[in-house]
Amino acid sequence: MKLLLPTSIPLSVTVPDGVTTATYDNAAPIPDEHRDAEAIVVWAISGQRLADMVAELPRLRWIQALMAGTDAVAAAGFDPSVVVTSGGGLHDAPVAEHTLGLILAAARRLDVAVRAGDAHEWYSDPSAHQSFGTTETFSTLYGAKVVIWGFGGIGTRLAGHLTGLGAEVVGVATTAGERSGYRVITPADLPGELTDADVLVDILPALPTTQNVVDAAILGALPTHAWFVNVGRGATVDEAALKQALTDGTIGGAALDVFATEPLPAGDPLWGSPNLIVTPHIAGGRPHDPELRIEENLRRFLAGEDLLYTV
Repeated sequence: MKLLLPTSIPLSVTVPDGVTTATYDNAAPIPDEHRDAEAIVVWAISGQRLADMVAELPRLRWIQALMAGTDAVAAAGFDPSVVVTSGGGLHDAPVAEHTLGLILAAARRLDVAVRAGDAHEWYSDPSAHQSFGTTETFSTLYGAKVVIWGFGGIGTRLAGHLTGLGAEVVGVATTAGERSGYRVITPADLPGELTDADVLVDILPALPTTQNVVDAAILGALPTHAWFVNVGRGATVDEAALKQALTDGTIGGAALDVFATEPLPAGDPLWGSPNLIVTPHIAGGRPHDPELRIEENLRRFLAGEDLLYTV
């Protein structure tokens, strides 16, 4: 059996007898001598290259994605018999920390301060002179209410960070109840939960059922001081409605790491929106200990066992 490893990330994978490994370039066709591979690891690869692999790898049986979201793999058109496993859990810590950073930047308006510093201007945020915890603006996590839509591994880790800073956290998932000690509601109950929220965090995957779910109605349910933060997928947001909400000032602001089109085109209407913080899809960073996931799923694959994080 041959396993292909990408050169887009340094990997040191130990494989059992009977398995050979080879590296491939994400930006180039799979070499003829490696088109007999039955398994491949993918990371930082374009949708077009994934689509090309459908024909390049006729013997493929398993794809180990190192990203948490596998929407690009699903869209490539691989045969349904090809098992796809995700990098779920490998990005929980970095995405949670990045999201926390975005929320704190929004609360303390670090984005405005940095831009002022670049212009050699001494900027003082007006909220710094307001009473601590004022409800007029979102200025602190202490006593704030944060709603996390997509309450999986990343969401629960983020919730712990937020709780440590004094915030109330409500999770949103397909099943209501309690998870990791937090109250979890369903999307049907979300609009009513948003009326007193300070932050709405989107950690949703791109699925047919999540397309543009953050729409004008959801944004309209938020108080005018509340911020929207997206570290899930850009396809989950109606960006025209978000642009309108920012322009009209019906929400406090938005901090976005993901977009429907990436890179976000220079002429996109979102650019220049007031109270907008942008990071270039970097929340996940690099997967944490990907070799352990690859090696364990390889063992399971060879043994005919269920693989971890099968999509």
